[in-house]
Amino acid sequence: MKNRLKVLRAERDWSQAELAGRLEVSRQAINAIETGKHDPSLGLAFRIGRLFDMPVEEIFHDEE
Repeated sequence: MKNRLKVLRAERDWSQAELAGRLEVSRQAINAIETGKHDPSLGLAFRIGRLFDMPVEEIFHDEE
């Protein structure tokens, strides 16, 4: 699954640690999601969407 998380985070000038704190996850989890090594749980994906005030499908999309 591809995502725009790194771009959205950079637009707000947030570090991975700051984003992780806002989402109550580890910085390593943010890194794994941004690099495509891990897909977020559905609950985390919705929290990310709410944080950025965007629908989940605008942040995450299938690689096809």
